Amino acid sequence: MSPDHSEAPVLEALVQYHASGRVPFSPPGHKQARGADPRVRDVLGDAVFHGDVLAVGGLDDRRTRGKDLERAEKLMADAVHASHTFFSTCGSSLSVKAAMLSVARPHEELLIGRDAHKSVVSGLILAGIRPVWVDPRWDAGRHLAHPPSADDFDRAFAAHPDAKGALVTSPTPYGSCADLRSIADTCHRRNRPLIVDEAWGAHLPFHPDLPTWAMDAGADVCVTGIHKMGSGLEEGSVFHLQGDLIDPGLLKTRADLLGTTSPSVLIHAGLDGWRRQMAQHGRDLMDRALALAARVRAAIEEIDGLHVHDRADFCGPGLADDLDPLPVVIDVIGLDTAGYRVADWLREHRNIDVHLSDHRRINTQLTHADDHETTDALLEALRAVSAAAPDLRPSPVVNVPAPQDLRLKQSCLPRDAFFGPVEDVPVQHAAGRVAAEMLTPYPPGIPTVLPGELLTGPVLEYLRSGIEAGMNLPDAVDTRFNTVRVLAETDGRT
Repeated sequence: MSPDHSEAPVLEALVQYHASGRVPFSPPGHKQARGADPRVRDVLGDAVFHGDVLAVGGLDDRRTRGKDLERAEKLMADAVHASHTFFSTCGSSLSVKAAMLSVARPHEELLIGRDAHKSVVSGLILAGIRPVWVDPRWDAGRHLAHPPSADDFDRAFAAHPDAKGALVTSPTPYGSCADLRSIADTCHRRNRPLIVDEAWGAHLPFHPDLPTWAMDAGADVCVTGIHKMGSGLEEGSVFHLQGDLIDPGLLKTRADLLGTTSPSVLIHAGLDGWRRQMAQHGRDLMDRALALAARVRAAIEEIDGLHVHDRADFCGPGLADDLDPLPVVIDVIGLDTAGYRVADWLREHRNIDVHLSDHRRINTQLTHADDHETTDALLEALRAVSAAAPDLRPSPVVNVPAPQDLRLKQSCLPRDAFFGPVEDVPVQHAAGRVAAEMLTPYPPGIPTVLPGELLTGPVLEYLRSGIEAGMNLPDAVDTRFNTVRVLAETDGRT
């Protein structure tokens, strides 16, 4: 019998919980809002606290005999063509770590696209996995990285035949996509699994005009952030599994190792409700979103100094294989200012928050939640910032290195550098030293420098000039980047 996608087991259990009149003598301590500060209740509303229920021994009994979460995960798997689905209340950052730990053990090799999110690097540090970096395809003219190709992974496997699998990020935060089917074939010819960090792809299974969904492309594990392009709550993530290369029980134990024993029922309910919404209405919602995105893209192209990146810019030989049109990535180089300044101006003067900004772009992400009202406000704000561009000049120059200078040599394992003896040195004295921290412009959260990489003058200058132009380096020990954390020198060595 086909699953009934009109059901929402977690949400329905919440309704039943409230109807039963249960009196909790268990966490959470606010006891259904009664103990919460009235000032907090005024801001958040009591519905938040009413949905904040103990998952085990509250929403479900102490032995989870109601199977609310299990049934919700099975419905999600069916909706996106996966064999197994696991909910996470710690975001895709947890999910991708669990996937990595299911494929490679400490000191084993894993092929990873170097445009990976910082959560992947955190997984390397925690697990002691040995990364084999696969360089992304770099657009030197636009200073932008696209996912590696299947041929890139094929060459990496040939050079590292003992690698336990591969990890690729697709879509990127800029919407560019890899040929996942070919990469999966490359892995499976060697009986190796493919992990896809598809945190930005929650919407992809629900419309044929969107890039291919990882499960449909043959990936073994796919990590998806429902809070990014879906309508789940922040930190709501799922990871999907298919095939027989990774044992589902093993994947679950890895997730249990990293996850919380107090998962948020609110987040679970958001995931459950989003699945029902998309299973029932996803095609129509995506129809409208894609039509709206086409309209917005055309309108932005008419604004002086702005250019919307499209397939002609991002796809082709040596570039991306596909493009998600909902991340509306706008090149502002024609305004003769930095994307950082444009983003700050839009927030300060028009109450518009963009997804990300870099030295020459902003990303105004659209989802199925947008409509003519929200996009008209965006277009009005973009016309206004175009007119105000003279006030945003001169913009400090960001010295972006050539591709060969951006890639740093991995001197030791990320784990060894991160947990080794360290010291903080002035940036101007850091060239030639081994980094002991991640240096990550955020968003989008792709580290420029990893622990264990050998620092160079061009990369340090890129980050220093980026800070002056408005770049954010939140994970640096010194966020102003006057100093950098490096491995301490011992016995005359770094």
